[in-house]
Amino acid sequence: MAKSAVKTGPTGRPIRDFAEPPALKSHGPARVISLCNQKGGVGKTTTTISLGGALAEYGRTVLMVDFDPQGALSAGLGVNTHDTTTIYDLLIGREKDVRKAIQPTKVPGIHVIPANIDLSAAEVHLVNEVAREQILARVLKPVLDDYDVVLIDCQPSLGLLTVNALTAAHGVLIPLETEYFALRGVALLIDTIDKVRERLNPSIRVDGIVATMFDARTLHAKEVMERVVEAFGDTVMDTVIGKTVKFPDASVAGVPITEFAPSHASAQTYRQLARELIARGSIA
Repeated sequence: MAKSAVKTGPTGRPIRDFAEPPALKSHGPARVISLCNQKGGVGKTTTTISLGGALAEYGRTVLMVDFDPQGALSAGLGVNTHDTTTIYDLLIGREKDVRKAIQPTKVPGIHVIPANIDLSAAEVHLVNEVAREQILARVLKPVLDDYDVVLIDCQPSLGLLTVNALTAAHGVLIPLETEYFALRGVALLIDTIDKVRERLNPSIRVDGIVATMFDARTLHAKEVMERVVEAFGDTVMDTVIGKTVKFPDASVAGVPITEFAPSHASAQTYRQLARELIARGSIA
């Protein structure tokens, strides 16, 4: 009898199912992961929220840092961004205690440091500061022992704020839309990460590139996926995030998709991404 063909996923690799992680016996210190891509609209915020939701389901305590002046992460988790302490206040020293900026969310195990449009002025304020690239790392240091994971949702830029996020991070997760123009900028981002490693943060590593908004019906998406795997090899995560209208609906509800539509395929995919990161050793 002929052997059945091995089933492959969008990456062209055999499909793997990552085991559910064991419960943690204790919490902290946190591993800090920055979600970066200088191109906008590639799914950074959606991935931050949804991955955080999946990790919380697996018993991990998660702190999310909204590091984008648009405040989409804060809005997507139903967190107040006005008349409250934000990441901007911490960066410029208006508030010294990071705990005063941390807000709970509707999801147990997930806390947020919010951001609003004030953050757009941060680079101007920080440009003359001593060790300006390390300010975020200093802000977060007092609470790292309180969490298992810190997820930083970066703005679509390679400016001083993103360099701060990379300097504070142990790892980088790169959401990449499966579209040609999104692919072009990844090499520049990798180059920026390499420079941060050489000059500011020797321990930083790329935890993975996660393909987002994948539409298996289009030849274009498949060709881009093939090129990404060819260029970056095992750095590309096996887990691939498809398109769905459920993500905007979850944002309006102010909860991750894992909470909004727990049985939906996209919620299952983000659980798989969480399991893959844990299996790779990126998260405890």
